Amino acid sequence: MSTTPISPPYSLQRIVVVGASLAGLRACETLRQEGFAGEITLVGDEAEMPYDRPPLSKAFLAGEWDADRIRLRKPDAFESLDLRLRLGVRAAALNSGERTVELADGTTLPYDGLVIATGASPRRLPDQPAATGVLAMRTLADSVELRRLLTLQRDRPARLVVIGAGFIGLEVAATARGLGAEVTVLEGADAPLIRGLGAEMGTAVVAMHAAHGVDVRCAVQVTAIETDGAAAPTASGVRLGDGTVLPADVVVVGVGVSPAVDWLAHSGLTLRDGIVCDATLNAGIPGVYAAGDVARWPNATFSGHDDEEMRVEHWTNASEQGAAAAANLLRWARGETPEPFRTVPFFWSDQYDQRIQFIGRAHGGDDIRVIAGTPGDGPFAALYGWQGRLRGALGVSMPKLVMRFRPLVAEQASWEAALARAAELTSS
Repeated sequence: MSTTPISPPYSLQRIVVVGASLAGLRACETLRQEGFAGEITLVGDEAEMPYDRPPLSKAFLAGEWDADRIRLRKPDAFESLDLRLRLGVRAAALNSGERTVELADGTTLPYDGLVIATGASPRRLPDQPAATGVLAMRTLADSVELRRLLTLQRDRPARLVVIGAGFIGLEVAATARGLGAEVTVLEGADAPLIRGLGAEMGTAVVAMHAAHGVDVRCAVQVTAIETDGAAAPTASGVRLGDGTVLPADVVVVGVGVSPAVDWLAHSGLTLRDGIVCDATLNAGIPGVYAAGDVARWPNATFSGHDDEEMRVEHWTNASEQGAAAAANLLRWARGETPEPFRTVPFFWSDQYDQRIQFIGRAHGGDDIRVIAGTPGDGPFAALYGWQGRLRGALGVSMPKLVMRFRPLVAEQASWEAALARAAELTSS
């Protein structure tokens, strides 16, 4: 371990960014925009130039967009960043004392500053088989393979079973239905989208799937994914707790993700469902910052609430945090005070012809108030409050109304003030 002290002002000559997706790219861009002229190495475990993930379960899966359209930047934009690209090789270990990142191919990358943006990996079911037709939805390769399998059948519709009624699973279900597949969605909880929206609103949002012929089943237990063929196993069905077997040509496992931190096990960083950071996204070691799905930090927007420390898996957060982590790394090196990162989480999901948007955070004990429309019957909007404060707003095909409440969440507006504002906005 190195005994050389690290304290600002500190000369940054080499910065390593681990994670070649949105958060990592935004970190690289910010470093250049802020005047860093040294060496930037961008490491990614996929042999792909950085691309946008949301279309993978929607427009790209549907065949409406090609791979070039989901690239986060055009080739000339990457060239202007002057990056050393190490793609197709994963990070294997961090030696924070020596200030090096070890890669799986045996390469060692020294750094003066480090941004960790390794994202998250799909969770697997117990005894999940390695078989053709059993896949997650996380990478470009996943989406390409799923589209191939959904359009493989010629004499009948493909039979798709999605395990997990979260947003990614439901987007896949909607897109697959549009491609003509027969789709069943299985959820172990009593209602879909409980984590993101709560049981009542989750049930209302998913009502659109029944109208499109998708069979959504909640409170069911999956005991096994069945396969045919010993030498080259292929998905054939999903066995439920009551013994029923649902025939399936394709099974998508969408039971959540885990932050990609295994390679940091002996790094000296604090790991607890992600990398535990301070309010400025510093990971507890001078010159090391984290951003995106992998970062857990105290978000002062929700100070006083029991989920002030949070990890957010949304596109907007990855973009904002990647930039903030890089800017704070440079501030630290210059001897300036890094700025706390606070935000109002925001995500959206396109399913069929509906756009679902949510700003803020859902909480198990929220007071939910519908302010426009009727849940389960076309466009609607609802507010979420807890302990006298506005915490969030949900909208189905009501984008302008929902976004009016993001500043109120940021201001920690009272529940009464939020309801009064809702009355003003919906009075006409």
